Amino acid sequence: LMNFLQDVRTLQLRLLELEAEHRELDHLIQQLQQDGSRDELQIRRLKKRKLQLKDQIATLQAQLSPDVPA
Repeated sequence: LMNFLQDVRTLQLRLLELEAEHRELDHLIQQLQQDGSRDELQIRRLKKRKLQLKDQIATLQAQLSPDVPA
């Protein structure tokens, strides 16, 4: 039971980290676009990373909230 609780806590902490990074990237992308940045490659890379984070977040959320009724 302790290992299970530690694993859940680890997943929750990782989820918080990913969500924070996702928000930071979102803010950075918006800032670059508002500032009229012409560095489309950088913006595309940031958007790609943001999508990867979104996928990782969804995976962790699914692990923490399985569809199996209790």
